[in-house]
Amino acid sequence: MHTALRPVLPSPLQELHDERFARRDVRLLLKRDDLIHPELPGNKWRKLELNLRAAAESGPRPLLTFGGAYSNHLRATAAAGRLLGLATIGVVRGDELAGQPLNPVLARCAADGMRLHFVSRSDYRRKADPALLDALRARFGDCYVIPEGGSNRLAVLGCRELGRELRTGLPATSGPQVVGVACGTGGTLAGLAAGLASGPGPRPRALGFPVLRGGFLTAEVTALQTAAFGARTGDWELNERFHCGGYARTTPELTAFADDFAHRHGLVLDRVYVAKLLYGLTTLAEEGTFAPGSTVTAVITGPAAP
Repeated sequence: MHTALRPVLPSPLQELHDERFARRDVRLLLKRDDLIHPELPGNKWRKLELNLRAAAESGPRPLLTFGGAYSNHLRATAAAGRLLGLATIGVVRGDELAGQPLNPVLARCAADGMRLHFVSRSDYRRKADPALLDALRARFGDCYVIPEGGSNRLAVLGCRELGRELRTGLPATSGPQVVGVACGTGGTLAGLAAGLASGPGPRPRALGFPVLRGGFLTAEVTALQTAAFGARTGDWELNERFHCGGYARTTPELTAFADDFAHRHGLVLDRVYVAKLLYGLTTLAEEGTFAPGSTVTAVITGPAAP
């Protein structure tokens, strides 16, 4: 892989003292995947790495991918294209945005050279339809297509390494091990759970926190694991309580939690993903969901947007 994309691995594993966990005799760790690469942090690096290798091996074609107006995946793909000298095209959900000023995420994509193509929400829902993909190729030429969120078989295989890192890096304990991760399209959870299941001994349980409402992710994660490994793999489940109304939506409770967390620990949380993850884990800890003696690890998949 190009030296500009060289990651810092394994990502750090940090213990965080938080009285809300400590009073329940639960240990809290942070897996700082946000520190892997300054421009492709966290699960974006892990999900894109093998896709970028495959794109490079197939010849110098533009990368075409999909995302919403606040998509970290679009931002990471645009940065990777700039660093690798590849053209990038971002198909953005919502044609009503085409005539509006770009938000900071899309502005960063454009600054990195990504060509933004806005489509209606109904067309966006057809993003896996071969007819729509053919129409996009007719418009933009032959492209290497990466799905929304980067989630495909190669992404799942890349995220499996996250689970393997944790399996070897987590401190030895006689208590239960839980690893929490925020979920958009489900690819990170699919790979994480498989990696945690590798090797001998007790398997840490993977707990996914969807940031979108709808209850569709169980089927999506299962399908991704089936594509990558042939069947559902590892010990994982989803908790649908903490999406706070849907993607990129917040509640006063989430905002207050994130502000308080930054004050307590000096870590500013991404509100789309990481804040919902830690809000969920903290609530569950306070409710006594985790048995005394448990170790809970939160995967910090990305930094707060500037």
